[in-house]
Amino acid sequence: MNDRDVRHEIGLGDGGYPDCIKELQPPPAVIYVRGDLDVLRTPCAAVIGSRRATPYGIATAQIIAAALAQSGITVVSGGARGCDQAAGWSALGAGGKHVIVLGTGADIVYPRSAAPLIERTIDAGGAIVSIERWGTGPRKYAFPKRNRVIAALSRVLFITEADLPSGTFSTAEAAVALDREVLAVPGSIMSPLSRGTNHLIASGAGCLIDEESIEVAVSRIFGTLRYCRAGESGPIEGVGQEAEIMRALFASPLRMDEIAAMLSVGVMDCLPVVSALEMRKRIERLPDGRYAPTARSLRERSTIVDSAP
Repeated sequence: MNDRDVRHEIGLGDGGYPDCIKELQPPPAVIYVRGDLDVLRTPCAAVIGSRRATPYGIATAQIIAAALAQSGITVVSGGARGCDQAAGWSALGAGGKHVIVLGTGADIVYPRSAAPLIERTIDAGGAIVSIERWGTGPRKYAFPKRNRVIAALSRVLFITEADLPSGTFSTAEAAVALDREVLAVPGSIMSPLSRGTNHLIASGAGCLIDEESIEVAVSRIFGTLRYCRAGESGPIEGVGQEAEIMRALFASPLRMDEIAAMLSVGVMDCLPVVSALEMRKRIERLPDGRYAPTARSLRERSTIVDSAP
């Protein structure tokens, strides 16, 4: 245990109990916290999304979290694989604070992949929060309760990528019930993992169309701007067919035959170009066989520096 990894139990009547969590009905009787209690009283925003995230979801989570951290806003997540962990690492990499709300006891590492992020979060002056008792393992019923706490701690909920149905929706519903703002990133109508975010936008959630709209939202909600901003979006890497492929894939993932048809060449003629982009980690093959830009390519397209380990 490092010097910052201190355990706290805060009862509803205690002075350190966060006012924002008191808004839950009913409010949790006890909050269990590892780390710095003061971070729970800072301006917070949640960045959450799919555990089975695509490179697009990972990149958007990193972009949003970095913009928040650079504006002095604490990033809240559930610490889950995919978008949540990407957001946490990005916030910490940008010099910000991170709060993880667990559906287990605050002393339980779940999922196991969150162990390094939990340690770094505490070490950087953040906190691990739960309303479950110390030592409580994962229980299905606990995660909707966890999601309500994520919503309560946060002034706004950013959703980067979500399927339909999705556990993300319980967090969005809790946010709406608490009169928190919900903002979502739209995605391709061909992507199953954007069905949820697209549905939320169609149902009234705010739509984040680019990096500027993220900064406008942060400024409007928190009255602050990030202390630094990269320049204009850089050019798409490559020339000729490579550049044409990258432009198309930034719009939507494509299968090899679709890429070949777009270039008006045969699949075998297209293969070396696609393979070269894949070897340079500019694109990657998704589980369904389509090709998409890597998270690195997407971040560089938006001029956000990679801050994940």
